[in-house]
Amino acid sequence: MPHADSAMIPAGLQKPAFWAHVHEQLSHLLDGQRNWVTNLANASSLIFNALQAFPEFGTGERMVNWCGFYLDSELFPSAKLTATAEARGTQPPRLLLGPFCGKPACQLIHVSPERARGVCADAYCQRKAVLVQDVGAYPGHIACDGETKSEVVCPLLLTVNGEQRAIGVLDLDCLALSGFDERDQAGLEKIAKLVVDACDW
Repeated sequence: MPHADSAMIPAGLQKPAFWAHVHEQLSHLLDGQRNWVTNLANASSLIFNALQAFPEFGTGERMVNWCGFYLDSELFPSAKLTATAEARGTQPPRLLLGPFCGKPACQLIHVSPERARGVCADAYCQRKAVLVQDVGAYPGHIACDGETKSEVVCPLLLTVNGEQRAIGVLDLDCLALSGFDERDQAGLEKIAKLVVDACDW
């Protein structure tokens, strides 16, 4: 099957079956590849395009307008030849923009206790999913796209030496108020786990 066909959605699916289908398709797409950049790029594309093909979201007023990842800055390679001394120094904890589909987005999100704000920072710091029905009413919301009305963010949780730590987040935005519900959150939490387990970090 061509890779692009993995985003095709069978007719008549309800949300739980839709998310189970996306999970299954993504597991096949990630099979045999452990690089996190490659896998997160394919994951964001598959989820984004599958949601556009799913009638409950589609490409109209209920469209998911952004799907992607923010990752702990420690996971990114540092510049070795052109970095300034300041850039090589210690940076405060932050998430950097990773693979995504949608309009250009915020490049970084602070997650240190004194600077953390917004849905992504809260999901990362609390290590639990955050479902927001109205981003305009969410304290400290960071508006990367003024058209976004609702959001769901799932942390990427990795267990190392028996200790669980957050390494990033999976973030989805929707043009509609109350665009996501608990069924979406549950499906995305399983996908976040699949992505973490499929990659070498």
